[in-house]
Amino acid sequence: MSLGREGWRGYDIIGDVHGCANTLEKLLQKMGYERCDGVYCHPDRQAVFLGDVVDRGPHIREALYLVKDMVDRGSARCILGNHEFNAICYTTPAPEHSEQGHVRAHTPRHNRLIAETLEQFACHPEEWRMFLDWFKTLPLFLEMPGFRVVHACWDQGLIDEYKARYGDNLLRDELILESMEAHSFAGRVFDRLTRGTDISLPRGTSIVGRDGFVRESFRTKFWARNPQTYRDVVFQPDPLPEDIADRPLSARESEQLLSYGVNEPPVFVGHYWLQGSPKPLRSNVACLDYSAVKFGRLVAYRFDGERKLSADKFVWVYVDPES
Repeated sequence: MSLGREGWRGYDIIGDVHGCANTLEKLLQKMGYERCDGVYCHPDRQAVFLGDVVDRGPHIREALYLVKDMVDRGSARCILGNHEFNAICYTTPAPEHSEQGHVRAHTPRHNRLIAETLEQFACHPEEWRMFLDWFKTLPLFLEMPGFRVVHACWDQGLIDEYKARYGDNLLRDELILESMEAHSFAGRVFDRLTRGTDISLPRGTSIVGRDGFVRESFRTKFWARNPQTYRDVVFQPDPLPEDIADRPLSARESEQLLSYGVNEPPVFVGHYWLQGSPKPLRSNVACLDYSAVKFGRLVAYRFDGERKLSADKFVWVYVDPES
């Protein structure tokens, strides 16, 4: 009996690839995908990529071709990750009145994040422009038969407003420029769906992440139920300082938090650099980013229509430094 509208009997949702093309091939092969006229496909399953195919890894160009070819063939879908959106903004000129040159300013931090991608495409400028155009066609979210996917956070209110305004889930060119204003609708949509939710740290407090960046906020869960303290909502690789982890949430902070209901369809995200053995975050929430590019695991979930997610449906391969 077919699960999907197009005859697929199941879906394999795959976390952040970040240029680990060789590892992606191993994962696809482990799940029974084979090359058909040069493109990976499965006889009765479709792959769904959660974005962040670009940046950081050793084989970014190859990974992009692998994923795009699958999408073009129909054997996969792919949504927009924050790194694809960053690439669009990094290469889009800002309006003439702006002082920063591009929609995403070319700061040392932003330069560092996209450096590997630009280096690997340095001799292939036409291909890079082709992929940038392709990024603009990727949906921001998907509502599939029995499940949902978004790169970082499912915000039903923003998603409903986006669909009401534009009638679909696709990026609009005019929203790229609008996103420069953080409090605009475009700014809120791209920040929330591709980067997630966060809370500002107390004034004068900061965190130095494992990536060396100093942060004055921390990422939060969008599925926490009745949280009381920062510890109850923090969701990131870097722990909070112990002296503030048990700080009570203020009324304003609590109001800003999202709450993904336990009776909502299963939702899959990437983005968060988890570690350890893959398992659901909750019965209907799963993150599939297990730090592949940091020599962790490239993870997939084999979805077959279940309402309650199960740890035994996760599949992964470990990443070696050359993958």
